Amino acid sequence: MYRFLFDTLITRTEPESAHHVAMGALAAAGTVEPARRLIAHTMGSAPAHPVIDDRLLVFPRPFPARLGLGAGLDKNATSVLGLAALGFGFIEVGTVTRHPQPGNEPPRLWRYPEQRALRNRMGFNNDGADAVADRLVHLRSTTAGRSVVLGVNIGKSKITPAAQADADYGYSARRLARYADYLVINVSSPNTPGLRDLQTKEALAPIVSAVRSGAREGAGRDVPLLVKIAPDLSHEHITHLCAFARSEGLTGVVATNTTIAHDLGDGGLSGMPLRERALEVVTQVRAELGSKPVLIGCGGVSSAADAHALVRAGADLVQAYTAFIYEGPTWPGRVNRELTALLDNDADAT
Repeated sequence: MYRFLFDTLITRTEPESAHHVAMGALAAAGTVEPARRLIAHTMGSAPAHPVIDDRLLVFPRPFPARLGLGAGLDKNATSVLGLAALGFGFIEVGTVTRHPQPGNEPPRLWRYPEQRALRNRMGFNNDGADAVADRLVHLRSTTAGRSVVLGVNIGKSKITPAAQADADYGYSARRLARYADYLVINVSSPNTPGLRDLQTKEALAPIVSAVRSGAREGAGRDVPLLVKIAPDLSHEHITHLCAFARSEGLTGVVATNTTIAHDLGDGGLSGMPLRERALEVVTQVRAELGSKPVLIGCGGVSSAADAHALVRAGADLVQAYTAFIYEGPTWPGRVNRELTALLDNDADAT
């Protein structure tokens, strides 16, 4: 039914407008416990047992399932409970910046149904760290809100000069870390000028230091800290970033963000065209990181088989976004159930 509605109705709606309607509906459903339960039982139905993986013990709570929602869909943490009810194992909100900002001028989101892809040049449009922190205070004050495994993705404000990026990230970490199961430093979006230039050891080191100290100050504990990298980096650059992650004692890496390796216009492309490159990067990152750090694979996941391939390549967890838009509300729970079955078969075979 969803695929019929998407192909006949939703595709005729301006993408960003459709996004706001969907997120509003999920936000509304998430505020009502009977609605959440109905969604969870009829559409979510994630696997019954949590993920068992020694590497994931660095996180403060177990993950209900390996497939989670990547950053970019719920930028302002308005729809966490509704999204969790659909069967995602964890939710990553953001990207959140220190200062509220409107993002780039529309149009800034495009669909490519024949490729099962999206292109965006959103530009970190969000309400800012203070407003999102206030929203997370309310979320975590409820039993349902505390039960969600929540990541917070933070980025640099557009108005902040690169030389002051560390203070910008540090402020967001201080405001948001208390409510996060993990933080992700986003230096890989193609839609904020100069952001990808921060993917060097020299630029990233002060940011990591500021985020780590800000998170400790804000949360009163060490918060798992990951860095999100672009798929367009060279093999050598990925090697250097992974060495940096190990030397800094980062919890891990999120691989990958959207790609600029396309000819469709400005912005980053996500979805199925990214699948093979994401698999290549995940394979390399796991080889470079070694056995201990956490690796979250993201890019081109449209089925349990795609997620399974990333896990077998070395990912501990998997994220998706674009396929959820195309496949609809039953997709997260279904993929998590199928992925769990595939991994159980792997375990039985060994």
